[in-house]
Amino acid sequence: MEPSVIVVIVIAAVALIVLVSAIKVVPQGYNYTVENFGRYTTTLSPGLHFIVPFYQRVGRKMNMMESVLDIPTQEVITKDNAMVSCDAVVFIQVINPVSAAYEVNNLQNAIQNLSLTNIRTVVGSMDLDQVLSNRDEINARLLSVVDAATNPWGVKVTRIEIADLTPPADITEAMARQMKAERLKRAEILTAEGDKQSAILKAEGAKQSQILEAEGRREAAFRDAEAREREAEAEAKATAMVSEAIAKGDVNAINYFLGQQYVMAFEKLATSQSNKTVIIPAEFSSILGTIEGIRGLTESAGKSIASNSGGAVPTTRRREE
Repeated sequence: MEPSVIVVIVIAAVALIVLVSAIKVVPQGYNYTVENFGRYTTTLSPGLHFIVPFYQRVGRKMNMMESVLDIPTQEVITKDNAMVSCDAVVFIQVINPVSAAYEVNNLQNAIQNLSLTNIRTVVGSMDLDQVLSNRDEINARLLSVVDAATNPWGVKVTRIEIADLTPPADITEAMARQMKAERLKRAEILTAEGDKQSAILKAEGAKQSQILEAEGRREAAFRDAEAREREAEAEAKATAMVSEAIAKGDVNAINYFLGQQYVMAFEKLATSQSNKTVIIPAEFSSILGTIEGIRGLTESAGKSIASNSGGAVPTTRRREE
């Protein structure tokens, strides 16, 4: 091979190497810093760029996307001397690539250690009950402190979340017993409330039953009194009519009263459950005379009514005994 050909090949290879080193393609989500003999000069944004070979070079490739840092588990002593195991996750985003590249060495390790230190500070200033029940407050306090500390590094801490809080086994067992006792207490309270409501409803039902029963007795008494009143009125009218008849000299009225009492007494004697034999009095003929007097009184009353109304009164044939 001729020397001239070799020289051309060497020159082409060197030109190709220089061209490749001069062309820089920055992917989306990244920023590259450019250094002139080790000194920062500019920042390359996403896209196609050209630099001067051998004079300029890419210094740091900074990820501008939000990323997550896992904070390892550590043992923290709370304010009331309880040991708690806790870990966390930190969400960060580089805002200023120059500060993130040149203001701190090993950015992620620095943020991780800063988070560990502040977790011990925040959790150690709280009681165990506060630590277990106020995660949002812990997250907010950690975010405020860590974000302020990382601001000079060109990093924005967007969120800090406590991932796990684990108290010791004996405290966990005590908490379980406390929770069980609390639930039993609630169950007993609910049972007592139910018994109370049941007793109230039963008392209300008994009260309403007594009220309705009293109203029923009152209504029945009112009806009985009304019936007795009407019966008394009818008896008074009958007595007035008989008295009127006696005043006119009609002796059948007296026989009416006597016959009525006699028949009622004989009816009780005949219907008595204790008497097996019914004895008819010897003066049974007097009973018939009394009945005959009642019949005569009835006929005279009928004739009186007929004469007052102007109508005819039917006669009843006397039955021969």
